[in-house]
Amino acid sequence: MTRQSLRRGDLVQVRGAAEILRTLDADGALDGMPFMPEMVAYCGRRYRIDRRAEKLCDTITNNLQSRSLADAVFLDDARCDGAAHGGCQAECRIYWKEAWLRRVNPDDPVTEADDAPGARQTLLELVGAKTRPSVHEPERFRCQATEMLAATRPLSTADPRPYLRELTSQNVTVRKFGRVLSRAAVAQPLQHLGWLPTPPLKGPSATSPPSERLDLQPGEWVRVKSRDEIRTTLTNKGANRGLWFDREMMAFCGRVLQVRGRVERIVNERTGEMIELSSDCIKLEGGVCSGELSTGRWFCPREIYAYWRECWLERVAAPINNEITSRSLSATGR
Repeated sequence: MTRQSLRRGDLVQVRGAAEILRTLDADGALDGMPFMPEMVAYCGRRYRIDRRAEKLCDTITNNLQSRSLADAVFLDDARCDGAAHGGCQAECRIYWKEAWLRRVNPDDPVTEADDAPGARQTLLELVGAKTRPSVHEPERFRCQATEMLAATRPLSTADPRPYLRELTSQNVTVRKFGRVLSRAAVAQPLQHLGWLPTPPLKGPSATSPPSERLDLQPGEWVRVKSRDEIRTTLTNKGANRGLWFDREMMAFCGRVLQVRGRVERIVNERTGEMIELSSDCIKLEGGVCSGELSTGRWFCPREIYAYWRECWLERVAAPINNEITSRSLSATGR
């Protein structure tokens, strides 16, 4: 299949199972990037390209570095539901290789994928068998997040070309490009000199103070507390019961957001093991990383959900109109 150089806003249709099968190796992957069972349901459906995967943050090695995934894009807000990965609740955005997509025109009639009988089941069996590569304890999962290093190449922070590609690929507007680059020009040198506070907020003691349990549930509304209020809940290393409050989260302070869900289990990207979370951990609608504040990871489009302790939030009544919601979502840059 020829390279399509898909761009933001392009309308595409996910290819049928038979076509996708022809792109995959024996491990159910293309160029190291797995096609996951959760993606099979997208076959034959149409979506808009949201961004190209030009500059992705490295969340495995903890290096302040970005990586590039060749010939890959994000579709709208398509996220993994974790159904084939032990119910993982990370809700990562799905990477789509261009070979798995076909550009279409809005006026083109929607046609069913010309799949051979059983093609979808064959695809499910192939990629499903690769989600749990080991039967030994502890159980380990394999997904796009765990295989990211194998499927990408590192980018240099000092190389200007990846930044320029964000603009030339139409990933970002000229306005956003200028805003982020201006911030990076100041923050990046401070980071190298050790003058940028990391983590951004630190508390007064070595242990996390006790906090009230809110038992927040999906659909409820909360206000993110102020920086000063949150600082009192943190240790002198910037965490609360092992959960960090990072720089991207500060942009949400004072905003009203809706609870998306509680997080109880996520796949460890480094090991593939399932992490069971016993303490309160909350996802908020629109509460994702913007890629505009993290040194070394500028322009990352992964939009990873931030994890919140309940002590960083306060329950509020549902807004009576969309004004508060609109202001809140604007923090994500969407």
